[in-house]
Amino acid sequence: MPKRESPEVPAGAMADIAFMLLIFFLVATTMDVDSGLARMLPPKVENVPDDTPPIKERNVLIVQINSMNRIAIEGLPIDISQVKEKAKEFIANKAKLENLPEFEIKDIEFFGSVEVSKGVISLQNDNGTTYETYIAVQNELARAYNELREELSKEKFQKDFDELSSDEQDAVRKYYPQKISEAEPRNIGKK
Repeated sequence: MPKRESPEVPAGAMADIAFMLLIFFLVATTMDVDSGLARMLPPKVENVPDDTPPIKERNVLIVQINSMNRIAIEGLPIDISQVKEKAKEFIANKAKLENLPEFEIKDIEFFGSVEVSKGVISLQNDNGTTYETYIAVQNELARAYNELREELSKEKFQKDFDELSSDEQDAVRKYYPQKISEAEPRNIGKK
């Protein structure tokens, strides 16, 4: 009786199946993409004098978020829905109030010699503040600047800010420069 040969398994089909499984998992799998904040750091300033005068208290708006995610402006509790309006009032100081920021005269293209606010917003948060609350407050502050720029664009150029030329947009940004100082997280407490 002759010895029977065992049948061969076609290896070519195995490679095809492995390739099709690989394609399936590549197509069916979703990848998490981390996205950050769209912020640009200010350029490095060379030769900063050591005798920089301190910023006057009236020129700083202190926005704090405690570990309980409660927001306070200048020590007074406030709801997140009010942050934008308080920031706009501070930045613009249209009534030229004594307790709001001072102005300095600047020459800005398209505007000429104008008064620009010396105001700075200081955003301070607690170590226990949630990321969501911090970002929500930061977004409200950015919205305040964006709305003031939009209002100025419509008043001066009768166009939306997005429709302005890059030179016009730069001029509007110089009129309302975004000055938000973000302090290191610390323990603010449960005010």
